[in-house]
Amino acid sequence: MRTILPNELSHRDRHQLLLSGVSPRPIAFVTSVDLEGNVNLSPFSFYNAYASNPPIVAIGPAIAAKSGRAKHTWLNILATGECTISAVSYSMVHSMNLTAAEYPHEVDEYGKAGFTKRPSVQVIPPSVAESPYSLECRLMENIELRRDIGGNGNLMLLEVVAFHVADSVMIDGRVDPRGLDLVGRMGHAYYTRTQDLFEAVQPPHLPIGIDGLPDLIRTSTVLTGNELAQLAYVPGLPMHDGSFPQFDQSFRADSLDIELSCGRPEGALYVWLQNGDREDKTTLHRIAQMFIGQNKIDEAWQTLLLE
Repeated sequence: MRTILPNELSHRDRHQLLLSGVSPRPIAFVTSVDLEGNVNLSPFSFYNAYASNPPIVAIGPAIAAKSGRAKHTWLNILATGECTISAVSYSMVHSMNLTAAEYPHEVDEYGKAGFTKRPSVQVIPPSVAESPYSLECRLMENIELRRDIGGNGNLMLLEVVAFHVADSVMIDGRVDPRGLDLVGRMGHAYYTRTQDLFEAVQPPHLPIGIDGLPDLIRTSTVLTGNELAQLAYVPGLPMHDGSFPQFDQSFRADSLDIELSCGRPEGALYVWLQNGDREDKTTLHRIAQMFIGQNKIDEAWQTLLLE
């Protein structure tokens, strides 16, 4: 692995190297208003949530390194203490990028991008009506980052004073991430879309951990680190269930390869037990791996305990 020290890079290269690894990052589509009432709309990928009581988010508008020009967003929030943040859905990406251009401060980017202003209830700046999720915020604190060594970054801590969530993305009182269809910023000009979703629930108990797995499982040449970790979620080492597996008389299965290629771990296990090589632990681990992929952790454990 290559080691790179920050002072070995130009500012541009250091910026891209940082953002390539700290990703994907949510995008804060920030609306602010100056003291004359001019509305500014600008996207920031230096953005995240940091507390929930009270709800606190932060954005990082930087002063341009080359020109020394301060972002209108930063100046406006310092002057008024208010802003809104709108989440960016996939359908908004290219319109959002129109607002990233450095228009004069009196230009309203809502018009340039074709967005609609949604009136706020607690602050003056509006939010983007096309966004399914928006926050109204007030400035808590602005932190200038390493001005002593010429730093150009800022951290603005913002308290959320109102949420706006579209009815279309609410299911059973919870926000559906598929409905939001948000995008995240990667390095360079790359973005990602939050449609490839999976669940990874943290164990509600003290798990045995990977070091608690039997050696034959922990040293598997088939199971990945992620799969071993899912087995290690259990609070105690499972015992072999003598009734596993159970197949009724009508159960049928093809060859081992066909069952595995078709994603049928039960059928593969049936074949392995009927005419497989009992010393073939690799196949047994492949069957367990398929159970894990189907979130059938109990079945995976029982398969491995057949060793």
